[in-house]
Amino acid sequence: MTDPSTSPSRNRVTLVLFLVALVAGFGQFGAVASLNDVAKHFGHVTSNGSLQSAIGLSGSVLGLGLATLRVASLAALPLASLADRWGRTRILQRTLTLGLVGTAVAALSPSYWFFVLCFAFARPLLSAASTLVQVITVELSSTNSRIHRLVIMAAGAGGGAGLSAVLHGIIRGPDSFRWLFALTLLPVFVVVPTLHSVPEPTHHSDDVPLAHLGAVPRRLRGRLGIVATVAFSVGLVTGPANGFAFVYGEGILKISPHVVAAVVASSALTGLGGLLLSRRLSRTLGRRWTVAIGVVASAVTSTYAYSGGRFNFTLGYLIGVGAAGLLAPAASALSTEIFPHTFRATTAGWVVLAGVLGAIAGLGLFGWVGDAVHAARVSSLRVPALVTFLPMLPTLVLLRRLPESKQMQLT
Repeated sequence: MTDPSTSPSRNRVTLVLFLVALVAGFGQFGAVASLNDVAKHFGHVTSNGSLQSAIGLSGSVLGLGLATLRVASLAALPLASLADRWGRTRILQRTLTLGLVGTAVAALSPSYWFFVLCFAFARPLLSAASTLVQVITVELSSTNSRIHRLVIMAAGAGGGAGLSAVLHGIIRGPDSFRWLFALTLLPVFVVVPTLHSVPEPTHHSDDVPLAHLGAVPRRLRGRLGIVATVAFSVGLVTGPANGFAFVYGEGILKISPHVVAAVVASSALTGLGGLLLSRRLSRTLGRRWTVAIGVVASAVTSTYAYSGGRFNFTLGYLIGVGAAGLLAPAASALSTEIFPHTFRATTAGWVVLAGVLGAIAGLGLFGWVGDAVHAARVSSLRVPALVTFLPMLPTLVLLRRLPESKQMQLT
């Protein structure tokens, strides 16, 4: 394995990977940040008090559109798996470039479903790029520095998502979402060229076969099944928690986009606090306990955010970003450190797939329950949140069957 401690350019590599995580997060979150504007632009807002009348499109249509993006994200598995055969940096460069270009094309959307189609093309590419950033970070880091650098990558991804939301609040007008999407062309010319400085992680072993596309050895399937089940539960929470947040805040609670942008900007502090706490707990309590605490905290804070009222939404969102910061680095570490180099990108792809399936189920259930409960009038989304977020939490006990990886040497 490449020894990062002897690399004179390790700080430059970390910076480049941070920028990749940032622009990938920016591209992926653009659909969510602008969803309320897109729904109003292509839908029809009335005053009868229903969920559809408040935001222009029904919860089912929104959920179906978001679920379509998640279904498309299933392609991240074969894309990530290719990195085990053709190299990490080569696939990273190509997926990032195509994903950003696909997102920029969404600026030309003539309809809601064209917008969905563009992001359905871009989402798996950017998801694969984000996954490979985590894999490369782990493989180019020493045992003691892995969680620290994963925190930096999580900060980049969160910062990109936050930047998308802030710019959404600043750039206003009937076509504001188009300008937001068009901005993703800039990193193609600014960030992508810097990837040549990222070394290809190597593993000096000639007796291990290359991974077949998506294939995982039998000896790793039980471990992967546990990680995938937990990832499914995480997706069940984070899918609708993120997907409906801005529609709920702006469309239902009628919070000004400028205020939402200010809340998102403020969440950088709670997100940073969550990341720092994740680094500390991952080194002391371990990856497994940190993941469990992060998932529970995300479910509780998201439920509170949807419980009704601007104060609850603001407080729940701010603390929820901190919970996401607590969860992300530990989950990335656990899901990559416990698998060998030859299959690490492939197993990471399967974990992404499981999270996508969880998000699809969560978005569909959340939207359906929202329509059923609020057929006449909507003031909160507490019931959809309770029904969607809480039932899968008991699966976290499976984490006890995984090895603790905080001192694990990579193989």
